[in-house]
Amino acid sequence: MPVLEGLWGPDIRMRDSGFGVGVDVGGCPDEGSRSPVWDPLRTPPVTCGGLSLALELPALIRQLRAAWRARRGGPRGSERSEAGTWVEAEKEVVEAVKQDIEDRSGHLEADGRLSTGHAGVLLAERRGSYPLIDLRILKTSAQQGEVESGTRRKVKRLLSFQRYCHASRLLRGLVPHTPGSLHLLDDDYLGQAAHMLSKVGTWNFDIFLFDRLTNGNSLVTLMCHLFNVCGLIHHFQLDMVKLHRFLGMVQEDYHSQNPYHNAVHAADVTQAMYCYLKEPKLAEQLSPLDVFLGLMAAAAHDVDHPGVNQPFLIKTRHHLASLYQNTSVLESHHWRSTVGMLRESGLLSHLPADISQDMEQQLGSLILATDISRQNEFLLTFREHLDNQDLDLQLASHRHFMLQIALKCADICNPCRVWELSRQWSERVCEEFYRQGDLERKFDLEISPLCNQQADSVPAIQIGFISYIVEPLFEEWHRFTEPSLLSQTMMGHLHKNKARWSCLRCAHTPSDVQAHSHADEPNPKGGGGEGENIP
Repeated sequence: MPVLEGLWGPDIRMRDSGFGVGVDVGGCPDEGSRSPVWDPLRTPPVTCGGLSLALELPALIRQLRAAWRARRGGPRGSERSEAGTWVEAEKEVVEAVKQDIEDRSGHLEADGRLSTGHAGVLLAERRGSYPLIDLRILKTSAQQGEVESGTRRKVKRLLSFQRYCHASRLLRGLVPHTPGSLHLLDDDYLGQAAHMLSKVGTWNFDIFLFDRLTNGNSLVTLMCHLFNVCGLIHHFQLDMVKLHRFLGMVQEDYHSQNPYHNAVHAADVTQAMYCYLKEPKLAEQLSPLDVFLGLMAAAAHDVDHPGVNQPFLIKTRHHLASLYQNTSVLESHHWRSTVGMLRESGLLSHLPADISQDMEQQLGSLILATDISRQNEFLLTFREHLDNQDLDLQLASHRHFMLQIALKCADICNPCRVWELSRQWSERVCEEFYRQGDLERKFDLEISPLCNQQADSVPAIQIGFISYIVEPLFEEWHRFTEPSLLSQTMMGHLHKNKARWSCLRCAHTPSDVQAHSHADEPNPKGGGGEGENIP
């Protein structure tokens, strides 16, 4: 077995990727049953359709325009700007792919799984095919300039892509960084973001700061970096332009107006998932396919989340609730949207059809596992495996189950972060709950549990969440890792954060109740009255 030096150190070996002997994956040389070495430094220059990504932005746009005109039969007018040409060309390509997908689409099976057409092709839901829950109806007026926002986002995505390509070449030493570089204005941006990415495997990674440094492109930048350092681009022979287009679609389809379920949350879950994939007990057994699926599922696990929960969709008779028969409604939609974007971007189009379809199904299995209503189901199975000591990570099915558990942990790991980060996430998720409660009050619906701002405080919500959801799962994860240094760190943060929330709850309760609570609640540092001073 080759040594995996480009990912987690020379002592970790990768298992076979699972593609089988003699299968040509996207033009990769056949190496029999051996997996290729994951070494980003050996990755050949990436091209797309004969275009070199070493080009600067104007030259790249000119070549793209020329290629597009050749395909369409000539120029479409000289009066349009280069950026406008890129946007329109990309829009036409996407629409053409969308139409092709629609032509091959069919009905859904009742259990939410993707059905197959006459040609045996998995079917995917088109993006934007249903009316969104628009929380802006709570505002007095609509935001201005929304018509132009889509075009601005596409141009901004292209500019960010240029910055990423330059940064990745610098980090791999492919081009010299000279004082006369055309990217001089990006030096501060590149320096700070690259410094953070060098520590992406540490648990105190500040995703909020990283999102600011990347100008709101934390998910795209993080995923491109992780795919590069993990050697996935080389191993699966991914087209870098298609990868960036896919990730751009995913990032844009998260709703930035959601306080919690947005692209920053997806980036945070992805960073946590990367840390879990590095756990020695997992890393030494994972295949490249496992790593690919784990990171992809983490990035897309909440894509197109409307900012309200499943009960809200059911009681408002939203068509997604009917489509999935009130079962894992949001998770099923996240999965199908992800498959739709994979098809639109063509990211996996170079792989054999059976392999790409299997990857789509496994992504669905991972994303559906994040349904919180299935928490006890996974927890009990996980506990039984640990009690019986029968987890065999050489089996693909057992590795997949552990990827499900790892993704579930990453999805709810906020209470295991340092207090400064954990508190921000807690306030964001409660703000999203309260917005749903305001919607329900506005339309005379029964207010859902945890969504009444007058009755449900942030400390009380967090203490219940930690006690009944987070602690039971992470205690079993602690057992699985035997325990690792990361697991010990997370459990330490979890207990301290729970104690601080307890003190904050006591500080906001009447004095007679507070006196009784102090006798039962732990103090975070053994001192008295500290909870009242916690920011």
